[in-house]
Amino acid sequence: MVDKSEILDHAQVVDVNGEHVGVVDHLEGDDKIKLAKSDPEAGGKHHIIPFSWVKEVDDNKVILSKAKADVESEWQSA
Repeated sequence: MVDKSEILDHAQVVDVNGEHVGVVDHLEGDDKIKLAKSDPEAGGKHHIIPFSWVKEVDDNKVILSKAKADVESEWQSA
């Protein structure tokens, strides 16, 4: 299980294949991560992903358990 304290603001978020998905803006509540709207991948909007998608955190990089296409089809706009 990933320790939430390992997820730092402005950490890069990548999919299961290492492809860039976004940048952490901050943790939202106990079970969500808000991605920064300033990231080029965000299209000028914040997006919310569940903490349960986090596979691991490695050297300030959040690695998800899903492919980028799945993440982008399932994330919530904020």
